[in-house]
Amino acid sequence: MQPFSGRAAVAGVGMTALSRESGRTELDLAVEACRAACADAGIGPRDVDALLSYHMNDSVPVVQVARALGIERLGWHNDLAGGGTQAASILGDAAMLIDAGLARNIVVYRALNGRSGRRMNTVSTGPQERFTYGLAGPIPLFALAATRYLHDTGLASEHLHAVVAQSRDNAKTNPRALRRRPLELDDYLAAPYVSTPLRTVDCCQETDGACALVISAALKGPRVHAVVRGGGPGCSSMDRSPDVTAIFSAYVAPMLWDASGLRPSDVDVALLYDAYSWLVPRQLEDFGLAERADLGAYLLERRHAWVNPHGGLLSEGYVHGLNNVAQAVRELRAGREVALVTGFGGSYGSAALLIA
Repeated sequence: MQPFSGRAAVAGVGMTALSRESGRTELDLAVEACRAACADAGIGPRDVDALLSYHMNDSVPVVQVARALGIERLGWHNDLAGGGTQAASILGDAAMLIDAGLARNIVVYRALNGRSGRRMNTVSTGPQERFTYGLAGPIPLFALAATRYLHDTGLASEHLHAVVAQSRDNAKTNPRALRRRPLELDDYLAAPYVSTPLRTVDCCQETDGACALVISAALKGPRVHAVVRGGGPGCSSMDRSPDVTAIFSAYVAPMLWDASGLRPSDVDVALLYDAYSWLVPRQLEDFGLAERADLGAYLLERRHAWVNPHGGLLSEGYVHGLNNVAQAVRELRAGREVALVTGFGGSYGSAALLIA
């Protein structure tokens, strides 16, 4: 077991409303979410002694948030560079601080104007020469990997529709969700392509909003049981990989089961980073939650309805994955026992197990 296992509890959750145009600064959004998380945990901002965030030069530094919250004596603090890869592993950073005795109450937040401000779908995918081949942003890059994955597995448009449609079904009772209307197959097929095989509805929301967590050494809440981070050559570095479909889960899933002492059958709710629809079956397969040979039937029969019960990034909104972690906490408070949460960044990423 990892030394920090069970020592840190996620004691508070806070979110702003999610929108496509907040009309507010990232600082305003961050402060609102942090205050809500502290109130949910039953503490005041002055009880916070560490502050962590992650971003891609599209947010507000932790020292500014600390000042706005009225935290006069700030201890350990960090702005972590990165996006979706950090969504699960930032739990490990917080848990390690608690295990080391460096903090007792830590606030973790992610704030962005991801629709009205800096939009993720315009971010460069890497070296300039990639533009020669049309990979001008993350969607064409991961669409290329998706094409190969669908070929290898025999999955097709109706299977991607099943992922997106179930996401909508799960979101219909979630008042925070931006997309709650049912999506029939004909409507899915009529949606325009962004980059084949990915249609507009296969891609996660571009969202303005913020989410925050309180992670504590002393307060009650779901416990951080295991966290891993890693990766290898795959769809983030296609010229270096024997398998361009290999996303982060191909590398971190074995690490997670080794670190946790748990098995896939122990997980009763999965919060999978669904930036694109095809990532759901790939992660189900990699984490041992479904067999590759059974994926087609698994999706069409909607056996994946237990994944992202709030609608995920495809339907609730996109707060760079931290909103999925917040939902994991809600699910464990409501009676689930073991939650898997993941963070995607192409071939690199993270995963965590939370226990009630």
